[in-house]
Amino acid sequence: MADHQKEIEEFGNNNDFWLFGYGSLIWKPPPHFDQRVPGYIEGYVRRFWQHSPTERVWGAAYHIPAAHVAEVREYLDIREINGYSIQFTPFHPATDSAPPIKCLVYIGLPSNPQFLGPQDPDALAKKILQSKGPSGENREYLFNLEEALLGLSEESGDGHVSDLVARCREIEREGLGGER
Repeated sequence: MADHQKEIEEFGNNNDFWLFGYGSLIWKPPPHFDQRVPGYIEGYVRRFWQHSPTERVWGAAYHIPAAHVAEVREYLDIREINGYSIQFTPFHPATDSAPPIKCLVYIGLPSNPQFLGPQDPDALAKKILQSKGPSGENREYLFNLEEALLGLSEESGDGHVSDLVARCREIEREGLGGER
């Protein structure tokens, strides 16, 4: 654990701070980035099982210049840390010829107290439509995520996200979407 904490603290000291965003960071990026690269990570799966089979998880990596690393890390710790753990993973740019980039990523792991585990998709869609967090309505998060993912690459769609969007849209059409 001490080695992981040291790696977290020292990451970015050599102008090598790359952050992988797979949710709202895709359309609401961190401040001060100077490069944005679409691509994916492997060995993880995106699911709406966090309170608030191995696949590719598409998103975008952001390079943060060394002069801004401390400020951006503070910003991200406030924005992302509740229920998420810092991990490191190879990021694969959408351009196949580009080499993987080591990225920091905030991941909701099953070991954290906010993790809910598998949810009934219809119940989850209803909950999304009824929920609102500090950053806004959960429905907008979901809809923005699907749109942003589809804009990254021809391969970047996410079946889980699109299924939830379809379920939410159907519930809204039936007038069962909760209060707005």
